[in-house]
Amino acid sequence: MLPASAIGYWLARHEFRGKSVVSAAVVLPLVLPPTAVGYLLLSLLADDGWLGKSTLGFDIDVLFTWKAAVLASAVMAAPLVIRTARVTFEGIDPRIEAMARTLGHSRLSALLRFVLPVAARGLGAAAILGFMRSLGEFGATAMIAGNIPGRTQTLALAIWTAEQSGRDAKAGVLLAVALVTGLVAVAFAERLAGRRA
Repeated sequence: MLPASAIGYWLARHEFRGKSVVSAAVVLPLVLPPTAVGYLLLSLLADDGWLGKSTLGFDIDVLFTWKAAVLASAVMAAPLVIRTARVTFEGIDPRIEAMARTLGHSRLSALLRFVLPVAARGLGAAAILGFMRSLGEFGATAMIAGNIPGRTQTLALAIWTAEQSGRDAKAGVLLAVALVTGLVAVAFAERLAGRRA
């Protein structure tokens, strides 16, 4: 959440050459097939990948662990958080920060004391949307974390496994959990966004 919000703030407040390319790159996982993102992560983390054992000289031990599930979820959720945070920061008048600076506040102090309180609801909505995207993540997680019950199996993978093995009752219960969680989360995010407007 923190790195994605920082990227959203940076994109909202700075103009630079190639900004449209950077903007497109950070939201790319949103439009790519999740299995393609998973394959890219797998290529990076494999023994001979850029972050693999052969390159680094040690094993960071991520693949097929819970850390891989977290990484896949974070990568897939980041575009939603970045875009929502960016829109939130773009909606805040930059003169607030400028006035705070004229009163002697540092850039960080102006951000923490004046901008973030105004952005809190939008960032809350971004966190909820990112969490829900993570909860539903399937393809990238399956590629780099596998589907190991009790270790790397997510809700989406558990529903798929139950359906594939003919355990329809379990799949129904898990589906109900996903639906209720999603409905509550989206309603809360809408409420936050509505109050901000």
